[in-house]
Amino acid sequence: MGSLGASEDDVMGAFPAVGIGAEEGKKGGVEMEFDPSAPPPFRIGEIRAAIPKHCFVKNPWRSLSYVLRDFLAVAFLMALVVHLDSWGFWPLYWAAQGTMFWAIFVLGHDCGHGSFSDSALLNSVVGHILHSFILVPYNGWRISHRTHHQNHGNVEHDESWVPLTESLYKKLDDSTKFFRFKIPFPLLAYPVYLIWRSPGKTGSHFSPYSGLFQPEERKCIAISTACWSLMAALILYLSTVFGPLLVFKLYGIPLLIFVMWLDLVTYLHHHGYDRKLPWYRGKEWSYLRGGLTTIDRDYGIFNNIHHDIGTHVIHHLFPQIPHYHLIEATKAASPVLGKYYREPKKSGLIPFHLLPVLFKSMSEDHYVSDEGEVVFYQTDPQLTGSKKMA
Repeated sequence: MGSLGASEDDVMGAFPAVGIGAEEGKKGGVEMEFDPSAPPPFRIGEIRAAIPKHCFVKNPWRSLSYVLRDFLAVAFLMALVVHLDSWGFWPLYWAAQGTMFWAIFVLGHDCGHGSFSDSALLNSVVGHILHSFILVPYNGWRISHRTHHQNHGNVEHDESWVPLTESLYKKLDDSTKFFRFKIPFPLLAYPVYLIWRSPGKTGSHFSPYSGLFQPEERKCIAISTACWSLMAALILYLSTVFGPLLVFKLYGIPLLIFVMWLDLVTYLHHHGYDRKLPWYRGKEWSYLRGGLTTIDRDYGIFNNIHHDIGTHVIHHLFPQIPHYHLIEATKAASPVLGKYYREPKKSGLIPFHLLPVLFKSMSEDHYVSDEGEVVFYQTDPQLTGSKKMA
């Protein structure tokens, strides 16, 4: 299998110690506005040195305990809703079970990064079980997600929710723009992405011959696609045994809720901060600067349920850290990061505060300039209904 995440050589290189940093912000006694696009005055090695060494240690038994916990919750919810069989309870079941499917995805995501355990075999076996259960091609997604981490914040090479360039945006027809930016359609984008990727990119996560993958990765892609196909066949078989309506209620609708969770979380970790954050090209991009554009989010009661995936900045910089150490690692690293770390807005029990953030970003963050090595999102007035683009 291909390497997981960026190598130490990729991320431990030197970065220029210039710009407004963690403790800098005044010039001549006058408070200066922080510029998030300025090169940070620290190196990634300094961030790593601030994180306790035990945060990088993976405990496979602890990781497996989370797998057991999540599958027991899935089984309990299924048994409970079948026992009650009340239309008043079904919507609660769909929301809860879809959330558990998302939690299962996050554990499979950890397997893909190698943060689940130090055993490549264990990571692969568990990852295939977890992701196949929710109809995700494990290796296909693992490899494209690795590309995302290695190129985060890079307009030209990032893989997840990459900004459209202005020229590409103008080529899109109105229906494509509508489905990309009008809620709820972007929250249902993940299956489409798995099959066709994003606008301007080609390649399927299911095909061993996709441009997403190297020739030496074709075998592992075929294995994952076969596992996905077996799960799909099992679902069809169960539909003939128990009826398609029951299977749709028990499995299909929670799967849609999971997809919405995935699209919501992955989008908000790279969009929607209260001030626009930079995207990079060419020589201005570095692993560190790209990683510092990611955003932590507080999901209230769901933080623990979905394995602290909202603690995202340190995860992006050091994807080998197990999820159960991310909070501690973030607290240790934040003094080094200074203003480059944006403390997430605290959530209530349910993270309703994120919905206005999502709507605002979708209405404003449409494309970036074709030129420039440091760019920011721009708004299409025509899409927002104010006036036409030039």
